[in-house]
Amino acid sequence: MNDAMILLVDDEQSILDLLETVLRKEGYLNIDSAKTGEEALRACEAKKYDLIILDVMLPGRSGIEVCPFIRQTTDAPILFLTARSSDLDKLTGFAIGGDDYITKPFNPLEVVARIRAQLRRYYGSTYAAAAAKLSEAALQSTTNVFDYGRFKIDESAGELIVEGKAVSCPALVFQLLLFLCKNPNRIFSKSELYEKVWGEEAFSDDNTVMVHIHRIRERIEADPSNPRFIVNVRGLGYKLVKNELQERSAP
Repeated sequence: MNDAMILLVDDEQSILDLLETVLRKEGYLNIDSAKTGEEALRACEAKKYDLIILDVMLPGRSGIEVCPFIRQTTDAPILFLTARSSDLDKLTGFAIGGDDYITKPFNPLEVVARIRAQLRRYYGSTYAAAAAKLSEAALQSTTNVFDYGRFKIDESAGELIVEGKAVSCPALVFQLLLFLCKNPNRIFSKSELYEKVWGEEAFSDDNTVMVHIHRIRERIEADPSNPRFIVNVRGLGYKLVKNELQERSAP
């Protein structure tokens, strides 16, 4: 994991120096930096990064503005770094592709802990654990293809088809959708979903499941802001809705 390529994006040199010093002490040696959104975009086009720390308040194009373009080139975790900490700011960051949100002033060791957690999720051994958890799930279907009319997911082929067209899908987004498809109309809390799909105990304040639910909705819903398939049951969690109308609409 210490071989990870990390990109730091902040217009304050002191912040870049602090983060790089702390990360190098923790064994992360492959570190690049950028001071503007344009520099960050060029860096991501030229090199594959495993994790990106992105300041929100950048000169020129803000981190919020450049994040969707960065997300087009990589599925690597993006951690927003900002002095703004309102719920609306956080939800905006998650909605456009961010994976975590760190507010200034910050504890450098907490940043390192969050980086480790994100890297472990991104390319660690949890992929194998996730597959094992799914194969042992109590509610399993006897078919490898789950058809919901507008979309279908083929477990054996590892494909998500939406309105007849293949849609790219990162591994854990695919695994989460697959688990929900195997367990339709059943409510799962965020912590239950995390434990079953990621294969480890969830953090109490973790937003990973919410971010991945948003990415699923972007792919399968006609209107992600008004979801028809994956719905939030207030105070309880999420469920994937399957009804007779959807079944009859399947091609």
